Amino acid sequence: MKKLFINGILLFASALTVSAQSGTNSPYSQYGLGILSEQSQGFNRGMNGLGLGFRYGNQVNTLNPASYSAADSLTMIFDVGLSGQITNFKEGNTKVNAKNADFEYAVAMFRAMPSLGISFGIVPFTNVGYSYSRTDVASSSLYSIETHSGNGGLREVYVGAGWEPVKGFSVGVNAGYLWGNTERSITNTTNQSAANTLSRIYSTSVNTYKLDFGAQYQQALGKKDVLTIGATFGLGHKMGGEAQLINTNTDTQNSVMTSDTATIDDAFKLPMTLGLGFAWCHNKTLTVGADYSFQRWSNIDYPKYENNKYQLVSGLLNNRHKMTVGLDWIPSASNWTSLSLKNLLTHTHYRFGASYATPYYKVNGQDGPKELSVSAGMGIPLVNKWGNRSVLNISVQWARQSATNLITENTFRINLGITFNEKWFAKWKETRMKWHQALG
Repeated sequence: MKKLFINGILLFASALTVSAQSGTNSPYSQYGLGILSEQSQGFNRGMNGLGLGFRYGNQVNTLNPASYSAADSLTMIFDVGLSGQITNFKEGNTKVNAKNADFEYAVAMFRAMPSLGISFGIVPFTNVGYSYSRTDVASSSLYSIETHSGNGGLREVYVGAGWEPVKGFSVGVNAGYLWGNTERSITNTTNQSAANTLSRIYSTSVNTYKLDFGAQYQQALGKKDVLTIGATFGLGHKMGGEAQLINTNTDTQNSVMTSDTATIDDAFKLPMTLGLGFAWCHNKTLTVGADYSFQRWSNIDYPKYENNKYQLVSGLLNNRHKMTVGLDWIPSASNWTSLSLKNLLTHTHYRFGASYATPYYKVNGQDGPKELSVSAGMGIPLVNKWGNRSVLNISVQWARQSATNLITENTFRINLGITFNEKWFAKWKETRMKWHQALG
């Protein structure tokens, strides 16, 4: 059965990769560092990215590294995920549909020693991907076309640790390496052969570190209820990185091209981030929670070409606020080893979530679109004869981005992830005991 699911996922990933371009088609990805990616895993996405107060020993929760201290002592957790989406763009009476897909993440977690869990993996940070054009008609015989396109993004590879120094209180840290490149271009052409073609190519390159800290406090509220409060802090700092602009003027009639290049060193910064959330669990079957996150972008200058000069400009970015609520319900939390339809339904996790987020960038001087999204998902257990308990996480999400006089986006997204829960350390412990018995 496991091989069947693995082959199915690989086939689904291959199909999406062939038929799609990148993780987004949004024209809003041309602003700032691009569209901010959800750095959550498969089980979080069923709750729309909720997770600051969640502690699971069988799921990797990178949203709060303090959660790693809950790692099961006998298993090794692997989690991989991908997504596919269809987006409808509406501007005035014009509507356009686009589809794309992306490999999302690959993470792992294990317990290194009592009260200390370790995690590592690769997760997305931003995505850039768009292509559109505008036509301006000056007269019946003269018109111009302005073409916009962009691609790229940033990724993060990290190593994290979560430690529980005293019962009920955990701290953790993710130490990451953030890297990536983006390219955005604007090209102006006309239908007259004597006119020049003008183009600007904006490119960025980033290589830097990223540090995120977390804490969780867990308290029993009776025999059946447990409350977990979680908090996170992301270190804001200069990323360095280079922003480059190449202006090109092409005389198509005489086949003459001239260009000039402007470069800004130390062009980018990471914002300081704060997060606070809770999760309340009743009878090990129902968990409800809420998260609030804040990203301080407003004090960051960003590269812009204005007044014939490429320079860092203030006031292009906004502080970002996000609020998320969600729940996770499993009808029965008891252990099971035999596979049946009844067991499958009663041991499946059912998840729901919703969130509201403000934009971190401005569009032509006004705030960008706000985002409202809802999601639903399932965590389907996969049990084999060895007692390994893997989980197939499937979720769907609808997200709407809108603002006055701007493009409205409606996105339907499918997230697919599988968590491999392998009893490596249990098998190793059993083998070691057999060696000791054989040696007398």
